[in-house]
Amino acid sequence: MRQVRILIVTAVEAEAVALRRAIAPGGDTAGSSTAGSGTTGDAADRAVDVAVVGVGSAAAAAGTTRQLALAASSGRPYDAVVSAGIGGGFPGRIAVGQTAVATRSVAADLGAESPDGFLTIDELGFGTAVATADGALTNWLRTVLPDAVHGAVLTVNTVTGTATTAGTLTGRYPDAVAEAMEGYGVACAAELAGLPFAELRTISNPVGPRDRAGWRIPSALAALTTAASALTSRSADYRG
Repeated sequence: MRQVRILIVTAVEAEAVALRRAIAPGGDTAGSSTAGSGTTGDAADRAVDVAVVGVGSAAAAAGTTRQLALAASSGRPYDAVVSAGIGGGFPGRIAVGQTAVATRSVAADLGAESPDGFLTIDELGFGTAVATADGALTNWLRTVLPDAVHGAVLTVNTVTGTATTAGTLTGRYPDAVAEAMEGYGVACAAELAGLPFAELRTISNPVGPRDRAGWRIPSALAALTTAASALTSRSADYRG
């Protein structure tokens, strides 16, 4: 039976390095990838690969599509795609240092302003801003990461920096637990390739007033390594 292969994509190299500490013991990043390059190491011998695809939904969609196409053309296609990295957490719903597993990835600011308020692309009739995470893949993540918080992860083009915007988003999306900038784009690439998609985020800061002094990026990256260790140790359990 062919080994099930999972592609994990990140926005930046620091997130990929954190993941590779568990996937490639010793922190070996000799084969580290950047946007537009291949995945790490010998893909034929791995159940999980990591690639950096860029910041923002557009870069993430394009970079993920390229990674999937390269793998398919080499005869070693992927079976699932996970968008992973650090992100902001909505206070009262998830704490800094915790891990979020998305039930859905929502392009939260994709739409139009109107005199009556924000209109989503769903309401405009231009498609959907919601990518529901694959059930089997998400259930596997929940099993492997039993302490993770489950809920919507919002994809935004502008990171939230005020209490007003944070309140608007939580009011519009009552199930939102975190925000980041790539999940929806990765989901679009996965859907185009016909592959299951999931998103996980480790929380570095509360969503709200921008306070860099209060961010805990090293802790969030360490949590990402812990999550990656759990995923790789149980990668054989995922059957798609």
